[in-house]
Amino acid sequence: EGVAVEYFSEPKYDGLAISLIYKDRALSHAITRGDGMRGENVTHNVRTIGDIPLTLPKSAPSVMEVRGEIIMLVKDFDALNERQIRSEQKPFANPRNAAAGSLRQLDPQVPASRKLSFFAYGLEQLDLTAHKIQTQSQVKAFLDRSGFPVSEHSSVVSGASGIQAFFDSMQKKRSSLGFEIDGVVYKLNR
Repeated sequence: EGVAVEYFSEPKYDGLAISLIYKDRALSHAITRGDGMRGENVTHNVRTIGDIPLTLPKSAPSVMEVRGEIIMLVKDFDALNERQIRSEQKPFANPRNAAAGSLRQLDPQVPASRKLSFFAYGLEQLDLTAHKIQTQSQVKAFLDRSGFPVSEHSSVVSGASGIQAFFDSMQKKRSSLGFEIDGVVYKLNR
């Protein structure tokens, strides 16, 4: 009684949600969220994103699904729009649209030239108990050990005061993060 609940808190990236499916520790498929039931297979374009490992270390399970967000950093967005304007093409409205549009191109050279980034935040199709993963913070550590970029801005907080403090902190950092967010995400840590 009286124990504050712990929450894993992180920024909510303003990008394109993606599921990366690994089989035999190699990237097999990359699927967008789509309409929630059926997503687009964008594997050929995701393979061009340097942040996404094409193979996993031997310590990783042979089959797993990693959830995350593909984004375009603000500096890369600004550089892309400068190139668009120089070549007399219409600039993109925001980094999210630029990232999503890049990922849906038929030619993989297009997203490769546009510098997309990735942050992992979740695991599916994995027996977490077998890997001694009991908390969201352990999911983050597991993803980091497996070679995925994870948020350096995440934190475990306790109770309502911790939730508010994390929100306030992200509000102060928001303009200097280097990427767009559209809020914060709180998950029960355990």
